[in-house]
Amino acid sequence: MGFFDRLKDGLSKTRSQINAIVKSEGALSDDFFDALEDALIAADIGMELAERIIEDLRGEIKKRGINSAGGAYTLLKEMLAEDLTVTKTAEDFPPKPWVILVVGVNGVGKTTTIGKLASEMRRQGKQVMLGAADTFRAGAIEQLKIWSDRTGSDFVAQHEGADAASVAFDAMEAAKNRGTDVLILDTAGRLHVKVNLMNELEKILRVIKRNTPHAPNEILLVVDATTGQNAIKQAEAFNEAAGGLTGLVITKLDGTAKGGVAIALTRRFNVPIRKIGVGEGIDDLQDFDAKAYVEAMFGEL
Repeated sequence: MGFFDRLKDGLSKTRSQINAIVKSEGALSDDFFDALEDALIAADIGMELAERIIEDLRGEIKKRGINSAGGAYTLLKEMLAEDLTVTKTAEDFPPKPWVILVVGVNGVGKTTTIGKLASEMRRQGKQVMLGAADTFRAGAIEQLKIWSDRTGSDFVAQHEGADAASVAFDAMEAAKNRGTDVLILDTAGRLHVKVNLMNELEKILRVIKRNTPHAPNEILLVVDATTGQNAIKQAEAFNEAAGGLTGLVITKLDGTAKGGVAIALTRRFNVPIRKIGVGEGIDDLQDFDAKAYVEAMFGEL
């Protein structure tokens, strides 16, 4: 299957849940709106946000004079696609090195995401370096090294347990000395010790900014779609620790029955979704398309 077909397949349970609820209510009535709200909650958008969306939908329906369930459903998809379209686009590689700091809890596919980003940029002809600043998790350095070998990227690391900010400094120096286009820095994701996480990220950021004032150019949070509303809590912690996220990557959309967390994240943080992943293959990380995502998630009434 192509990427969009895999996305549709991954979100098929969400789509069938929503369609089943909505189709049972043919008329544009309170029962219809209640059913639609239930469908949004079932899709893991969250109760509070689902209520606000339905309230906004009612207002737009009245304003536009829509009088059918089909028209309301089409309008809902348009509104959600607009929610998902956050237009904070990154510049296209300013003064070298372009620095991407990748954050996220353990197990979300952070290292794999870094490898896929490196692969994409290498295909674009960019010189890429990977920095192993996750010195806490056993095996993290070795896994990143495998991706550097696979993608033909340069690699900077120290030993397990080393100071993460020291690794970041070494990587920044190496990237500047070698004329590297893109430096991607991995970081630890031990969210259960939030104070340490914040201190470590703050230290890494201080080192990066002191070394290269224009960096980091991107702070990407990787979240696992299967974690649902827990991804919101992760985003809150990392947004605070990193002093503001610039983009999101949502992985494992082929393994979730609920795709609403994407809408909840963009509404809550007003941060663009840069990439989505629907598989383990090196090409299974793609640019996010809001309209295609909503269509895969909701389909036709």
